[in-house]
Amino acid sequence: MKTANQTFLEAFNKAFANSDTEFLLGNVTDDIRWMVVGEPIVEGKEAFSAALKRMEMEEPMKLTIHNIITHGKSAAVNGVMETTDGKAYAFCDIYKFSGFKNAKIKEMTSYALEVDKQIA
Repeated sequence: MKTANQTFLEAFNKAFANSDTEFLLGNVTDDIRWMVVGEPIVEGKEAFSAALKRMEMEEPMKLTIHNIITHGKSAAVNGVMETTDGKAYAFCDIYKFSGFKNAKIKEMTSYALEVDKQIA
């Protein structure tokens, strides 16, 4: 049985795969901090919105979630996203929540690596 945070993080990752910016923006704090390893740090909801806009896809990506691990105000999700042009990216996102109940995402650290679709 999934916890409330696991269900939320599954929905949050599906929103990324579907470029559902409205859902994503509605579930992060105003002072969101997003660190994508190898990229400049994104700070604040406005910058987060702009980053999401740059990442938007015309077609939804195929999302496969391998693990959702939650503990207190921290969580991690890993899996694979496949684009419609045949590329596959293994990812791991580490989350910090603003609190314990009905909390929003305050911080994210994302690791992504292009992988062979056959072994993803």
